[in-house]
Amino acid sequence: MKPFNCIDIEIQNLIKKIRLIAFDFDGVFTDNKVFVFENGNEAVTCYRGDGIGLNKLKDMGIHVKIISSEINPLVMKRAEKLGVKAINNVQNKKSELLKIMHNLNITKDQVAFVGNDVNDLSCMNFVAFPITVNDAHPDVLGHALYKTCNNGGNGAVREICDLFENINNKG
Repeated sequence: MKPFNCIDIEIQNLIKKIRLIAFDFDGVFTDNKVFVFENGNEAVTCYRGDGIGLNKLKDMGIHVKIISSEINPLVMKRAEKLGVKAINNVQNKKSELLKIMHNLNITKDQVAFVGNDVNDLSCMNFVAFPITVNDAHPDVLGHALYKTCNNGGNGAVREICDLFENINNKG
């Protein structure tokens, strides 16, 4: 990743305008793998440092939401622990994002979306600042203005939070 002071000035200006970051969950907060046990229960791995980064975003006044197409209690439990509002079982992520934006009185120029797969493209192609994780599906990579150095579930969310903190705290 480029040092924060080497990020293109246009990208820095976009970041400074963002008031909402919406995240996909699987493949962004996780490494896109799932452990399935004999009894049918599932488990995923997440990066612990994400929570500190998300709190920094909230302290900067940036709204944070998770929009997931999955029906999985793991998403809701992790979001609850992180103190983030999550919506799961979403069939049309862009429509859900529009509802969130309306409720917060935020325009698309003030929104970033972090995705990793083709079901995230409707949001990524709509928002001002589309972001993807390093190990996103190849069909998604060309739609992002920023790609993390870290893979999903391995510090990508924290990297994004740190990027926003550093750009917003520059003079």
